[in-house]
Amino acid sequence: MNSDLYLVLGSRDVYLALGSLVIVVITIVGTEILGFIIARAVRIAGASRSVVHDVKEGVRIIAILIAVSAILTLTGLASEFTALTISGVAGLAISLALQSTLTNIISGILLLNDGVVHVGDTVEYSSIKGTVVRVALRNTWIKQEDGSIAVMSNSSLSAGPVVNRSATDRIKKKYELD
Repeated sequence: MNSDLYLVLGSRDVYLALGSLVIVVITIVGTEILGFIIARAVRIAGASRSVVHDVKEGVRIIAILIAVSAILTLTGLASEFTALTISGVAGLAISLALQSTLTNIISGILLLNDGVVHVGDTVEYSSIKGTVVRVALRNTWIKQEDGSIAVMSNSSLSAGPVVNRSATDRIKKKYELD
């Protein structure tokens, strides 16, 4: 029966089907492993669950684009040059459209990695003074003394200067300061 299917579909069709299946499986497994590693690093940096979720979704989107490009190249619908060109142009367009968002996300990752602010820290930035209630990839929420919430973009917060009144011990330990 398997040989009948092989004869009906033809060797090229079987090759394309199996190749596409392999690409999809590798993409799924690779995405889950990479997502797990990145999510763990983000958690260690002190990020909230929403940040971890955002990071995993970003990894999945990139993996899907790579898998589609690989399948198009495998099937012959796009040559390698065409797939790379389309991917490059799409990447450039997306990066230009999302420039401020990407700047905030990179700043958020650096803020989390450096340990500058954590949820519960008492901070001052410009005229904003209060307690950090949320640190996300794009912004940080600070609850001010009057109860209002100030939402700061991570790129402006990274540009500083930020005074963190409650993280002195944590920062001293991390950077071995006296």
